[in-house]
Amino acid sequence: MSLPPEKASELKQLIHQQLSKMDVHSRIREILADTIREELAPDQQQLSTEDLIKALRRRGIIDDVMKELNFVTDNANQELPLSPKQPVCFTDRQSTLLKKTNIDPTRRYLYLQVLSGKAFLEHLQEPEPLPGQVCSTFTLCLHFRNQRFRSKPVPCACEPDFHDGFLLEVHRESLGDGTRMADSTTMLSISDPVHMVLIKTDIFGTESKVSVGVLNIKLEMYPPLNQTLSQEVVSTQLALEHQKTAEKERLFLVYAKQWWREYLQIRPSHNSRLVKIFAQDENGINRPVCSFVKPLRAGRLLDTPRQAARFVNVLGYERAPVIGGGGKQEQWCTLLAFLCRNKGDCEDHANLLCSLLLGYGLEAFVCVGTKAKGVPHAWVMTCGTDGTITFWESLTGHRYIHKSTNLDEPPAAEQPKPLYPYRTIGCVFNHQMFLGNCQPSDSVETCVFDLNDESKWKPMSEEAIKSVCAPGATTSLPPFPPLCASTIDASVTSNEIEMQLRLLVSEHRKDLGLTTVWEDQLSYLLSPALASYEFERTTSISAGNEEFQDAIRRAVPDGHTFKGFPIHFVYRNARRAFATCLRSPFCEEIICCRGDQVRLAVRVRVFTYPESACAVWIMFACECAS
Repeated sequence: MSLPPEKASELKQLIHQQLSKMDVHSRIREILADTIREELAPDQQQLSTEDLIKALRRRGIIDDVMKELNFVTDNANQELPLSPKQPVCFTDRQSTLLKKTNIDPTRRYLYLQVLSGKAFLEHLQEPEPLPGQVCSTFTLCLHFRNQRFRSKPVPCACEPDFHDGFLLEVHRESLGDGTRMADSTTMLSISDPVHMVLIKTDIFGTESKVSVGVLNIKLEMYPPLNQTLSQEVVSTQLALEHQKTAEKERLFLVYAKQWWREYLQIRPSHNSRLVKIFAQDENGINRPVCSFVKPLRAGRLLDTPRQAARFVNVLGYERAPVIGGGGKQEQWCTLLAFLCRNKGDCEDHANLLCSLLLGYGLEAFVCVGTKAKGVPHAWVMTCGTDGTITFWESLTGHRYIHKSTNLDEPPAAEQPKPLYPYRTIGCVFNHQMFLGNCQPSDSVETCVFDLNDESKWKPMSEEAIKSVCAPGATTSLPPFPPLCASTIDASVTSNEIEMQLRLLVSEHRKDLGLTTVWEDQLSYLLSPALASYEFERTTSISAGNEEFQDAIRRAVPDGHTFKGFPIHFVYRNARRAFATCLRSPFCEEIICCRGDQVRLAVRVRVFTYPESACAVWIMFACECAS
């Protein structure tokens, strides 16, 4: 493997520093003198290089040097796994320290360098930030074959100063070939895309959609291929893949149009129902909705379906931006974009929750319909083996059991009143099925969810869906990335937010001419309540309140009153949370409490989830003389 001159020079300097550090030169001189005295025959006037190497190896000098000499690289912050079935490799490149990286000499790697960016015209007029100045930043997120990487943030500019590199492992996927190095033929057959998402983070720490621009990228193969393929062979392969994908997509489009015509023939009023076969992603590409869902296993990051629902719930909600008049802007994010932004629309939440529930072995579907006032909405439905239909609201984590209202019952019969917020339903889908609601009414309340009854639900061909939505079916589908563990230290973050809130409360009371006395023991006693609230949100089971109430009664002296105010956030900005709390009259009454022997308490508890999502519980409390 040939190295560029600057790398070779850097390597030489590294070796020289290590040799000097170990005082190898003096040891070599001693061995050289001994060898000349002991091993030089009377008739031999000079030693060969081979003789010297043998002498150095025999005394262990060479082994010592190789053990001490560690090659370092900034290509990745984690050791690369040595098997094709590797755990999730998530590299956060925030740190500037160089990290050790083990490179398997039997594997092939793709070194992707981002050299620069240009033509981000939205930032054409922005001045160059001063050193230390807080500014908006770009962060590049990558996904390739179960490996995820994140670049260090760079200031937003028309020509952002990207200088980053990522080492992507390329391995065979055939059974028994996982440890063999991919040759040129194998490389030619691999069509997995390197999915890149560029995230813009503003000065307030919230992500937003980025403008259009160009990235200058350089790709290198390590080690280089022994047999270089001609440009003609590569071009032919790419053309064949593109042609195959285009033909599959064309045939599916023809089929979808025919299916829609047949659906309208059942009942002309179907034209007004929310039957969504295609959706546009963040790149403006129309894709079948079934391609946005796939069974997703969370590994050991999430333990239960309800915990998965809680995780999806704490990801931020943000409606797709609308420019000008008209209705709701339609944009469904790819999973990587949704996870990297840590927020998205209701469809993004529903697609992720459905994928996780499918991963847990449930029969799950995304439902497309409306809620109150005809607002378009998406939620998740699971079908139990006993016929139970459960709705999962991905934005809140709430679950609802659906009981259909029977219109054939006499009016006097008492009908169950639905608790869910959904009004109409047009279609349901997952990664294998798409069904349009063809019942006389699209009201959720009266809908029968017997998906096998084609008189109530018109199905699409599963083969047709599989041809364009199955993994690897087309080269245009972005692959599903694995979830990554949280990088947030819950204890440290909880303490930091709590200290900031104490300061904000003290300053607020000082402005009102009030002194502040904190009761640390009372603050600590609030912890079980916050843990109980999060447990209830996750499991729908209330537990631990009796002990909390008993502890508070013991802690508050006779003749004193206790007041507490819990509140929940999905962000970690203490000042923003404090401003929200003050808008509650009850919380403001606690923070601005006046009277004799007033003691204040505040407790913060951060619960972390994958992708660095978190649930932040805060409780303000006070005790004062009655």
